[in-house]
Amino acid sequence: MTSPSPSPAVHVIGAGPAGLMAAERLATAGRQVVVHERMPSVARKFLMAGRGGLNLTHSEDAGAFLGRYGDRSAAVAPWLKAFTAADLIRWAEGLGQPTFTGSSGRVFPKAMKASPLLRAWLARLTGLGVEIRTRSIWTGWRDGALVFDTPEGERLERPAATVLALGGASWPRLGSQGEWTSWLKAAGVEVAPFQPANAGFDIDWSPVLIARFAGQPLKPVTLTHADDRPQAARSAVGPQTIRGEIMLTRYGVEGGAIYALSQPLRDAIARDGSTVLSVDLRPDLSLEALTARLAKPRGKDSATNWLRKAAGLSPAAIGLLREIPGDLPLNPDKLARRIKAVRLTLTGTQGLDRAISSAGGVAFDAVDERLMLKALPGVFVAGEMLDWEAPTGGYLLQATMASGVAAANGVMAWLE
Repeated sequence: MTSPSPSPAVHVIGAGPAGLMAAERLATAGRQVVVHERMPSVARKFLMAGRGGLNLTHSEDAGAFLGRYGDRSAAVAPWLKAFTAADLIRWAEGLGQPTFTGSSGRVFPKAMKASPLLRAWLARLTGLGVEIRTRSIWTGWRDGALVFDTPEGERLERPAATVLALGGASWPRLGSQGEWTSWLKAAGVEVAPFQPANAGFDIDWSPVLIARFAGQPLKPVTLTHADDRPQAARSAVGPQTIRGEIMLTRYGVEGGAIYALSQPLRDAIARDGSTVLSVDLRPDLSLEALTARLAKPRGKDSATNWLRKAAGLSPAAIGLLREIPGDLPLNPDKLARRIKAVRLTLTGTQGLDRAISSAGGVAFDAVDERLMLKALPGVFVAGEMLDWEAPTGGYLLQATMASGVAAANGVMAWLE
């Protein structure tokens, strides 16, 4: 095949939220845009994420919001300035999808689904002249041209600029398979190894808990994770505490509160082989108030009924309490302290195939302030391909889409 002539179009590789947002921003600015997607349909991970209610963003103040990105806050800040939470809400409502803010501060479309929003989004992109090619699999470069494997055969393209939005390595069955890492490394781009983020963690449960309570939620609870290394080696961050909901599973625990602590839990397990997570089963009660309740006469109630009535514990919470070796203490103060700080030993992290997102990817040192690869002029990167992570709750999707806007702005600045 002969190498094609340069095209005035910008090619976006990857039709997830980052890629589609980059395409929209570029097309709105008058650029010709072609989007490539390896799967038969676009935004499969976006649709999967919206099955239980599409959490678009969060309503908390900008400072707290930015803090959710941990040691990548400084890198993500320009994206969130280019496309704020308010911008995302206006964008969704401009697609005919009104939003609401839940009691947790999370923002959702009133339809509570991703599919109506995606249909409206694709209609807008079509109206803007964006061409979307499905089953178009990027396989690297040849003589400076992009090479695609398509149903019609191999196709080469020489675009005016390229936006890579291929995702990380989580949920590979939905399209993000990470093959691109070898091609970028070969071009001199630094790529950090992928790790699971927003993932569950392994606990050696008893057969009784697995049989009776796997699949049961615990809510509300407060989780605390502390760096228990010697003082000289500890992180300066200190103990991290999160309130929310967790789910007991056959392998261990998962859920929003767990995901919010994903990075420190994962890092501690990788470093030490295991780590301890403390669970407060009654965060709304002080230790003194709980002790007073437990000090009342038990009467003829069984231990389970007594814990349900006096402590207000669910059957799953009682089951978790019984996972601690030895009999339950009869002393009200000791029992209250146990309820307020159940110690769970986490022994492993669930893999990338079960993780909601991934950490790792293209190092920020490898891109400039426009998100253009320093080693590959005219090639920009957006979304989960970059080495950042964020908890669920709107933070992950917000930054993903904002990075698409930032990359598109970078393309326009470079072309102009």
